[in-house]
Amino acid sequence: MDLGLAGKVAIVTGGSRGLGRAAAHALIAEGANVVVCARGEDALQIAARSLRKSAASGARVAHAVADVSTEAGVTAVVDTAVREFGGIDVVVNNVGLAKGADLEATTDADWQEAFDQTLFPAIRMSRLAVPHIRKRGGGAIVIVSSIFGRESGGRMTYNAVKAAEISLTKSLAQQLAKDQIRVVSVAPGSILFEGGSWWKRQQSDPEGIAKFVKQELPFGRFGKPEEVGAAIAFLASPKASWISGTTVVVDGCQSRMF
Repeated sequence: MDLGLAGKVAIVTGGSRGLGRAAAHALIAEGANVVVCARGEDALQIAARSLRKSAASGARVAHAVADVSTEAGVTAVVDTAVREFGGIDVVVNNVGLAKGADLEATTDADWQEAFDQTLFPAIRMSRLAVPHIRKRGGGAIVIVSSIFGRESGGRMTYNAVKAAEISLTKSLAQQLAKDQIRVVSVAPGSILFEGGSWWKRQQSDPEGIAKFVKQELPFGRFGKPEEVGAAIAFLASPKASWISGTTVVVDGCQSRMF
């Protein structure tokens, strides 16, 4: 299926590995010009080279070393997209971090970091990108949330910021519909990739993770980044023109909510 993304310009935050890199691969394979960003230059260079190899004919990649938890970092990424490709059609807000433990052991600094590293990057990137998307006649913003933004599970701080992203999705979708800008959140379940949190747990406790897979994952395996990336590319595309203000779960039936 041709998703109609050829020639579109997409920003993917946290694009050097995991879900962000998979989303960037899916978008550039469909012919979109992709801007990826991350804080680590070496990993970003590797990701950019990989993206160029999988790019559809005519599609290009640009990258920006940037910390999108800061206003300066977000500005640098948006400026790169406009400078290299002339505008913005799609934003994939993917970065996220949340530390902490239980209520009494989680400090104000832990809470602040969780919001600074997850919710505020999505807010700032969307705010700066919207005028450029509006100039193009519309487009899409995809926010990568989590099934644990919709139900209990995982770290408390993580649940809170992911729930906030889901709420933000609905608010932005209602605000931006008049500009023909769709906003959708994607809620992945447990996804395994090298260097990711589940991979690290698997390395340190293979028996415990095997038990988790058997009890919690109906298909008997973790999800793959590519499976989430494919969903993001579809939702960012004109083929999903009537999908906005909702959360699409990509979890292999892991979650319990209806």
